[in-house]
Amino acid sequence: MKKNDFNCSIAVNISAVEAIKKISNVPGWWGITFTGSAEKQNDRFIVNMGGDSFFNFTVSELIPGKRVVWLVDDCNMPWYNDKKEWANTKLIFDLTENNGTTELTFTHEGLTPNVECYKDCEPGWTHWIKTSLFSYLTTGEGVFRPATK
Repeated sequence: MKKNDFNCSIAVNISAVEAIKKISNVPGWWGITFTGSAEKQNDRFIVNMGGDSFFNFTVSELIPGKRVVWLVDDCNMPWYNDKKEWANTKLIFDLTENNGTTELTFTHEGLTPNVECYKDCEPGWTHWIKTSLFSYLTTGEGVFRPATK
């Protein structure tokens, strides 16, 4: 992780293994159109946010109970000048379990304050991780909102 890559953390009272299982159910907490699978290493999936926007992912690393990494293989973000801004970036979920509490640190490697979408993606990811994913991990229900543009 580079120092200025976006990151945030949450702590939940479930096992790290269960947390990874729930993270892999992407529509449960991200509230997007989802095709494919995100359960095993090398799985591929597509997230659509409406219109001709899309994000193609590969589960590039999966260490049970410890870490999940999604590589953005391709994307189209039509509302930005650089429509491929997320391409080759990584969404990293690092988990540490201690006495029944799992701390999850999310990092979007490559999402830094100097990229165009940061002003929208920073509050977007803060919502999706700290509010929606937290709620999904603790209650089974995500907290959906319109996509940030």
